Amino acid sequence: MTPVQLDFGAGAGTASTPLQLLVLLTLVGILPGILLTVTGFTRILIVLGFVRNALGTPTIPPNQILVGIAFFLSLFVMGPTIDQVKSQAIDPLLDKKISQQQALERGLEPVRTFMFKQTRDSDLSLFLNLAKLARPKTRVDVPTRVLIPAFVLSELKTAFQIGFLIFLPFLIIDMVVSATLMSMGMMMLPPMLISLPFKVLLFVLVDGWHLVVEGIVNSFQQ
Repeated sequence: MTPVQLDFGAGAGTASTPLQLLVLLTLVGILPGILLTVTGFTRILIVLGFVRNALGTPTIPPNQILVGIAFFLSLFVMGPTIDQVKSQAIDPLLDKKISQQQALERGLEPVRTFMFKQTRDSDLSLFLNLAKLARPKTRVDVPTRVLIPAFVLSELKTAFQIGFLIFLPFLIIDMVVSATLMSMGMMMLPPMLISLPFKVLLFVLVDGWHLVVEGIVNSFQQ
């Protein structure tokens, strides 16, 4: 990604300070969203949401808990990438061995490598075609502005695939309970009222949270 450079002209001084402050505040506001988008946060949060809905408890755990879990799992998954960014970009910049532009370029490379590993070729080709760019010869030739939306789309696909697999066993329980109630003539009794304890019991017996977290983390290592 080409670094954004602001040129306020030869007369840039006290008059440009409010504009610089506005740009800085804007970057600070959008930076968290950018960082969450280029990490595994999207996939993790969506999968955790699927787990909650599959159990039939749409408010338990609360949204704040799911976001917190997704955030720290993202830090765990992105640990090697963060270490590379620190050693290749942040530490040399703090030691004044490289410029800010060099630090940005070096720090972006580990993040791009992570995104390439998780991005499908079909999604990358889609955004290359939408951007009307020639087919790149190497990954270095792929612009970051094309890589990021392709990565996000791949993350959505992967998250929904994992969510579908999570839904299946709970769907079977709902179907069995519903068929049993219908055969007994208990038409007015909501099936969810009966199936919910069985789904929670099944989830606890198989150590569901352990399996879900293990599956999420392993999905980034494939």
